[in-house]
Formats: sequence, structure tokens, C-alpha cells
Amino acid sequence: MLEIKPESAYGAIPAAGVSIAEAARRTGVSVHTLRYYERAGLVVSPVDRTSTNRRRYRELDLKWIVVCAKLRATGMPIRGIRVYAELVAAGPGNEAERLALLEAHRAEVLAKLAETRENLKMIDHKIDVYRDSMAAGEADRLWAPVAPVDPRLP
Repeated sequence: MLEIKPESAYGAIPAAGVSIAEAARRTGVSVHTLRYYERAGLVVSPVDRTSTNRRRYRELDLKWIVVCAKLRATGMPIRGIRVYAELVAAGPGNEAERLALLEAHRAEVLAKLAETRENLKMIDHKIDVYRDSMAAGEADRLWAPVAPVDPRLP
């Protein structure tokens, strides 16, 4: 069972499903992304089609799209999402593999978060330096790169 976003977050899905434009609006991904996810083998079950071959997305499709979008937004490569989708589509019996894949991705996300926090510390420090220098009327003393002066030049 996919547990992602409460139904109320994207509204009730009609029995006939929703169009690709409506699916894009409800999931926050573009129509192009929806088509790409299908072509790239990231969907776990075929998206329904109307008699005129137009896509119709059901609630399960929307939940899965949100999973894919979250994995992608956290840096999981398309090939990793594809592997995960293939495992899910294969059904029961590979839960340990799914868990291992998600735990590995989580570790990568945590490492990136730690790196981002360190980078943010430097940015906060620079902001403090600028605020303090400006408050003290010494902003003109802040370091600015200049070309080294060659003493041999007139």
C-alpha cells in the first residue's frame, strides 16, 4: 500500500481518473515529466487510456508519481528510481531489496544535508561579517579581490 499524501491534499479522484494535465496539477510535476516517467519505465503499472488513447491517471498512479518526484527531488538517479519501480512492480518477495535501496538513498540524502548545513554555516558567517561591518560603518574595509601590484611597473 502506498502511503504518501492524504487524498485531501490533491482531492478526490473520479472513478474514470484524471487527465494528464490534471494529474500534473495535482502532483506538482509537469505534463512532460509525467510522459517521461512513463517512457523511462518509472511507473509501476500501465497508465489507463481512453478509447481515444488519452492517458487517465488513477489515485494509485498519482501516489506513485509523488513517490518518484520525491525520490528525484532528493537526488536519486533515474536508474535508481527505475530499479525501485521494477521491484515494486514485481510484487511481494523483494522487500529487503527495496528497503536496502531506500536506506542507501537515505544515507546519501543525509550526507548531502550535512554538507549543505556546513555550507550554510559559511554563508551565515559571511552575512554576520557584512552586517557587523555595515553597522560599524566599516563596510568599505571588507576584502575585495584586486590584482596584485607588480612593483616593477611604473
